[in-house]
Amino acid sequence: MDKTFRFMRFKVYKDAKRFYLSVVEISKTFPREHRELADQIRRSSLSVVLNIAEGSGKDSDKELNMYLNNSLGSINETTAGIDIAFESKLISSTLKNELIKETKQIADQLGGFSKYLKKS
Repeated sequence: MDKTFRFMRFKVYKDAKRFYLSVVEISKTFPREHRELADQIRRSSLSVVLNIAEGSGKDSDKELNMYLNNSLGSINETTAGIDIAFESKLISSTLKNELIKETKQIADQLGGFSKYLKKS
């Protein structure tokens, strides 16, 4: 299989990218004193996307799987940041729940993809 930019065909990549773009927009509303949290949530959600892309170009599915595990760590980090944003009254309960639902879907996709790679 041609591995050149194969990540662009992965549903999890597309969903993670869309999620990152929404995180960027939401975090723009954070007040200045919460800039670190906004930056960290952006970085961790971007890391999900970039690890999927980087891993897809590696020589083996075993290597890709390591990058998917890194992405899983980053989506967990993003989820924690969202929880802190809620506790800091930066986002509403409704928005928190929507974002957590998206992070769970991405985490589930990463986990399923990882399991698939381990079987192949």
